[in-house]
This record gives sequence, C-alpha cells and structure tokens, in this order.
Amino acid sequence: QVQLVESGGGSVQAGGSLRLSCAASGLIDRPTCMAWFRQVPGKEREAVAAIYTDGGHTYYADSVKGRFTISQDNAKNTNYLQMNSLKPEDTAMYYCAGGPSSCWYWTQEHAFGYWGQGTQVTVSS
Repeated sequence: QVQLVESGGGSVQAGGSLRLSCAASGLIDRPTCMAWFRQVPGKEREAVAAIYTDGGHTYYADSVKGRFTISQDNAKNTNYLQMNSLKPEDTAMYYCAGGPSSCWYWTQEHAFGYWGQGTQVTVSS
C-alpha cells in the first residue's frame, strides 16, 4: 500500500521557518515528480513547488519563489519543503503529492496519483 506521510507543520511567527517532510513507503517505483500543494478552507488547492526526483529540476509558484526550497532524498524516500521568511498568507494545509509522469503539469492536481494526509502550517503576524 502506497503511503505519503507529511510531517513538520506547526505554528510560527511571520519571518520564521519550517521544514516539511514527506516520507514515501510502499512504492514499487519512485514517482517521477514530487510536489507540494496547499489549501485554505473555502479555496482551491494551490500548487506550491515540484521536483523531478531523478534530476532535481525544480518548479515554484511565484508566491513562494526565493523563500521556499523543495528537495528530494532518494536514499530516504523523503521529500522536503524548506520554508523561509514565512508570511501569514502562507497559512494553509500543506499536502505532498507524487506522480509517475513528468512535472510538465505540476500545477494540476490530476497529474498526481499519490497524496499525503496533509500537515497544517499556521503563520501569525
């Protein structure tokens, strides 16, 4: 059974940092593309960042460029999202996702077949 388990969420003041982790288990093949999405109640899920797991090419939403860094540790089957200079508008439930296809459609939820349960990030002003 495939599982993606996020951890590392929490509450932080504006300007602070958090590192989210996404541990994968039960996978026969490593997903080609791993990504992070976030969602605020009442709004659509928003793509935040993505990475090719075999080469490391990364993609970022404009709202997080220069502040967030996505990375992949294949030896640990774990993906990370380092979040620096956090802002109140970064408050959301964060989900990791994995997909067998390229990251070409990384901003679209349907491109990913595996999802974690989410971890809450709250940034106070």
